[in-house]
Amino acid sequence: MTVYDSCKSATDACIRSQTFAVAHLYNDEKPMNIHIHDCYEVYYSISGGKQFLIDNRFYSFHPGDIFFINQYESHYLSRIDNADLERVILSIYPDYLKKFSTEQTDLNYCFTCRSSGLGHKISLSAEEQKRFLYYIHKLSYSDGYGQDIMDTAIFLELLIFLNRIFLLHCDHDFDRPEVTGIRHGQIDDILSYVNRHLTESLTIQSLADHFYLSSSYLCKIFKKSTGTTINKYISAKRITKAKSLLSNGHSVSDTCAMCGFGDYSNFLKVFTKAVGITPKKYAQISNEN
Repeated sequence: MTVYDSCKSATDACIRSQTFAVAHLYNDEKPMNIHIHDCYEVYYSISGGKQFLIDNRFYSFHPGDIFFINQYESHYLSRIDNADLERVILSIYPDYLKKFSTEQTDLNYCFTCRSSGLGHKISLSAEEQKRFLYYIHKLSYSDGYGQDIMDTAIFLELLIFLNRIFLLHCDHDFDRPEVTGIRHGQIDDILSYVNRHLTESLTIQSLADHFYLSSSYLCKIFKKSTGTTINKYISAKRITKAKSLLSNGHSVSDTCAMCGFGDYSNFLKVFTKAVGITPKKYAQISNEN
């Protein structure tokens, strides 16, 4: 399969195919601003030596470190300089994993579940590093008759391997019944409802009332199932929609209204903090490309 040489190309290919894509990157790639994707991402550090900001939490890059990023989590790789910065990025379309998950095996688990001590980062042993790169190399050299089936088989074996590693590194006091179970049944309904009503006023209390849940219980199951908070999810979805609208020529003020931010100054503040540039600047850059 094609192995891309830029993060953006891999992300675009992943979303376009609604499957997965691989990128092998070096220090010569121009760093992206703080950004949010509609897909999962696995970052594997080969050279280390940098910093990674994920959802407002800083991590240091070391050789053999692997990062699991949920969809809509903001992230940014910083301190790119003349030193080597070799890494592998695996972009995955979330619905693609749902196709292969079962009641016993939730392939989304390493992206959607967070224990308080684990966060996003795992340091692989030497043997685990060899195993990870073995799968990446198999994907890189998969070609010819049956390539599509081989790619899928290798990819699924890789995801099982990654989830097993993730489970081994989870805190001992983490809620174990959730480990092998699928996402809480009501969460998919809540996510669908949020996606359909982004232009409206969405609060934790209004969602709790709609689904006949207490606000505290709603927050608990949402965070455990998705790895993020309700407000962060809503904000990220609105920002994703705003980026699409701005890229397609809509004005900043119209985009603000169409994404449900309501307050214009709040939209500017939230968008700039998440993306790294103002909506106006983002629109200019997007329409230049």
